[in-house]
Amino acid sequence: MIEYGERFAESLHAPIVIELLGDVGAGKTTFTRGLAKGLGVKSTVTSPSFTISKLYQGEKCILAHYDFYRLDEPGLMSEDLNESIADDNTITVVEWGESIRGILPEERKIIEIKYIDENTREIIEK
Repeated sequence: MIEYGERFAESLHAPIVIELLGDVGAGKTTFTRGLAKGLGVKSTVTSPSFTISKLYQGEKCILAHYDFYRLDEPGLMSEDLNESIADDNTITVVEWGESIRGILPEERKIIEIKYIDENTREIIEK
């Protein structure tokens, strides 16, 4: 997943929104670590499950990483997300975006990650 995220980053230019789909443990945050690496982020990327969002400075852009797993509705986080989406220098990654689908732009990358076994994932780009 790290290598896939790194390769995926090569084709990206801010601004863009990437929605990640997949069960717990499928590899969404691991993909984001690879994406960050490919964008030149030097910081350690961790899951924003408890903080809901984290920002990372890359070589040419900002990576905004959101995780709405614990939220039934986004509340004030919708304003934060809208700012991220509108920023021309930000690549926005969203995990567990069901509660904010109305906020996400139609023009976004959607990546579904399916856990097959410990070492295998099926990746579907939509």
